[in-house]
Amino acid sequence: MADYEHIHHAFDPVFDDACRVLVLGSLPSAASREVRFYYGNPRNRFWRVVASVVGEPVPADDDVAAKRALLLRHGIALWDVVGSCDIRGSSDASIRHVVPNDVARVLAVAPVEAVLCNGGTAGRLYRRWLEAQLGVAAEVLPSTSPANAAWSLERLVGRWREALGPYVR
Repeated sequence: MADYEHIHHAFDPVFDDACRVLVLGSLPSAASREVRFYYGNPRNRFWRVVASVVGEPVPADDDVAAKRALLLRHGIALWDVVGSCDIRGSSDASIRHVVPNDVARVLAVAPVEAVLCNGGTAGRLYRRWLEAQLGVAAEVLPSTSPANAAWSLERLVGRWREALGPYVR
């Protein structure tokens, strides 16, 4: 098993003053850290799910500007719960020594009506580190990670559409 590595979240949240929903992951995977943007593992279904929910084509894997524009066009803010931690590879189960991101920074600008967590780990970390501080309960959605093989793409899209749909433009 890989050794623990201390990581710092290395890229900014995506948001503006028109975002009505905030999607939070746990922290960037090793693949995302390498490409310096969210959901950088091509097997992660996040971008396919969001594109399907908003009725747009899936941005190219390497097109960060298109991914950012897709989110903002539809009022979706995106960040992660964890600002820094110790982790083994991309294993959410190994996360320890968490320092949360300053998510209040997003909420101070964006009129966020809902917080959605991408997966159980993001939900647990949010409840432990941020929920009381922010005073906003989060809805935990099934993870778009390739490790969540129990959920097909179609099931993910349906569930995410229920939660995300009311807030997107």
